[in-house]
Amino acid sequence: MKYRSIIPVVGFCATALASAQDTPPNPYLSLQQEMRQAIARGNAYLAEQQKDAGHWDDPGLPAMTALALTAAVRDPSVDLDQPLPENLKKGFSWLVEQQKDDGGIYNRGLATYNTATSVTALTASGRDIYEPAIVKGRKYLIGEQWDIGSEDETDNKNDGGIGYGSKNDHTDLSNTYLAIEALALSKSVIEDGKFGDQPELDWDAAITFLSRCQNLTETNDQEWASDDPDNKGGFIYTPGSSKAGEQELEDGRVALRSYGSISYAGLLSLIYAELQPDDPRVVAVKEWLGKNFTLDENPGMGAEGLYYYYQAMSKALSAAGMDHLVLEDGKTIDWRKELASRLLTLQREDGSWANENGRWMESNPVLVTAYTVMALEQVYHSIPGQP
Repeated sequence: MKYRSIIPVVGFCATALASAQDTPPNPYLSLQQEMRQAIARGNAYLAEQQKDAGHWDDPGLPAMTALALTAAVRDPSVDLDQPLPENLKKGFSWLVEQQKDDGGIYNRGLATYNTATSVTALTASGRDIYEPAIVKGRKYLIGEQWDIGSEDETDNKNDGGIGYGSKNDHTDLSNTYLAIEALALSKSVIEDGKFGDQPELDWDAAITFLSRCQNLTETNDQEWASDDPDNKGGFIYTPGSSKAGEQELEDGRVALRSYGSISYAGLLSLIYAELQPDDPRVVAVKEWLGKNFTLDENPGMGAEGLYYYYQAMSKALSAAGMDHLVLEDGKTIDWRKELASRLLTLQREDGSWANENGRWMESNPVLVTAYTVMALEQVYHSIPGQP
């Protein structure tokens, strides 16, 4: 049940026994060493921030602890076949203790976000002892999928999606993507049947919701969808509303602006929903991401959510199995090298990272250091040939 990578493992074959001179040089060797050091320093910083009770930062937000734990156990230097260090055992024990009777892992609102990140962390630990908590968490997340109104499971624009934990407001792509990720990564826990029959997400409804968050008229049945060159293929926060605002087009129509972080979240969700690479939704979002690739900002949002953007990028492009991203001018870029190099330059002397822009709590170094360590780990584990 070990959570090492979200891309297929490269198989070992007899030719690997050939002489070293027949093996092509590893173009990432130097970068890998730098990443290992940066990850270790980041995790050392996080370890220093753990509270005596076992949690990190705000106990009202178990996601803080979950993110720090995921960063810790995905460190390349950690051998998950060995017992966990005592501080991590304490952290996981605290996290499980926060689980409610309904299966959710939350304390003060944001129930979906906290539960999804916690299920991912418990899965990443690779420990059978946490499987009952994972199963209960999965049930909670599946139960949060919207189906409002008539027997048609997608007649409401929010149907198929997941929100913050209330069915009185709206669903959104951020919570939906985190829930989908947690369900996909933890699926191995229930596959052997030892927990009996388990509920499943309505994937058809989820795909409809995802499609309604994408600027692509071919597959989006909402009237606001736009195929204008600036936005086609990209994603927005929730059907009918974009965190990046609106854009007036030359023909007088108004488009909801696609933006970077949520477009990577959209790509990852489509992949976990098992859409094929040639599906028009997958093709279109890759094209938008290539046209808008930058590491200087979260496209459409500036500095807001920048580290969320970096982490979503690392996960989505890894899951897509992409070694290079095609840019607007037709050139390709080695996104692993570009992203990792950028993150290495942003690490602070104490091993932490933080965003000067505090939107979405990104001025909090515990949150942002966990985001960044996880992004570096994702890059590291996704390098071709990695175990």
